[in-house]
Amino acid sequence: MSHPFTPPVPEGALLLTGATGFVGMEVLARFLERSDRHVVALVRADDDEHAAVRLRATLESACGETAAAHEDRVTAVAGDITAPHLGLGERWAPLAQRIGAIVHGAASVAFDLSLEESRRINVDGTRQVLDFARACPNLERFTYVSTAYVAGDRRGTVYEDDPGGGRFRNPYERTKHEAEQLVAAHRDEIDVTIVRPSIVVGDHRTGWTAAFNVLYAPLRAFEAGVIPVVPARRRSPVDVVPVDYVADAVHALAEAPEAAGQTFHVVAGSRASSVGEIVDLAGDRFSARQPKIVPPVAYHAVISKIVEKRAPSSARRLLASNEVYFPYFAMRVRFDDARARAILEPRGITPAPLGSYFDRLMDYAQAARWGRREVARTRVGQPAT
Repeated sequence: MSHPFTPPVPEGALLLTGATGFVGMEVLARFLERSDRHVVALVRADDDEHAAVRLRATLESACGETAAAHEDRVTAVAGDITAPHLGLGERWAPLAQRIGAIVHGAASVAFDLSLEESRRINVDGTRQVLDFARACPNLERFTYVSTAYVAGDRRGTVYEDDPGGGRFRNPYERTKHEAEQLVAAHRDEIDVTIVRPSIVVGDHRTGWTAAFNVLYAPLRAFEAGVIPVVPARRRSPVDVVPVDYVADAVHALAEAPEAAGQTFHVVAGSRASSVGEIVDLAGDRFSARQPKIVPPVAYHAVISKIVEKRAPSSARRLLASNEVYFPYFAMRVRFDDARARAILEPRGITPAPLGSYFDRLMDYAQAARWGRREVARTRVGQPAT
């Protein structure tokens, strides 16, 4: 091998993409703590040395004091899912010989990217990872981290074997659907498991999060008390799951033999919250005046124009920045997760209801000033800072 890996990559290793991301770092920690697999993390960096630096920081955040104990089981490899041969060059073939499983979690989760850019990362990137998977002679499983929102603007109950489709709210949903279809088309060649989380928030035990989007954005506006109205429906389900549940589920489903060839909703399901509950929780939490809930049709037809004319500039800016998230608070869909529960519940993996950890999420978010300040991650059993 002209470009040796340090540490050496043993046969049967796991290739993990997105290891430095919000969900990916938690998945990385689960494989290191709960399996014997060596993990190869594909990290966007100029070279392996910089990749290792990024991964070391990720490990320290995800694993805390035990990070050093896992370092010899992780190999950071500089690469790029959007580049030909994942940016691996001559190392593509030697690495493919060593990989026994792949968890592909790298993606752009931004709602406001152009469709072209979102496709480049989410669809073309997935195609590159699938090409690599097909070159792995000893591959046991390809696990793809999708999203429950490949269902688009569907109403009613969406089941796990539903392929999704229809109209989409943003390029993120559309391109995750396209990428999932691409993965599903390879089921005859490789064993595929598709995992669909819903809205992912912080750790339910500590409140820690690395991503302050979707649910956090309007809650930040609620705290400020500057938004007079929001387009939503009180009864609309808001399916929220903590990142620790998602990571537990991704690891368990990627490893469970009975999960091969199937698709799973990693969601709150029957325990999903609602707009009304979240507004009430926020009302109890924050002293600021809470916004009125207005049906989306009325809001867009009449009230948004009044707000644009009369609201202070701070409110207009916050409304504009939250616009991409508002559709998630007017949905009429519930996600069935019977298949996922059948595998996860016997393993002790269940999602906590949002109300039971909402205050911990807010403790952390306020301490971190909604992502503007870095706050050290707390470990399980310690109070959130």
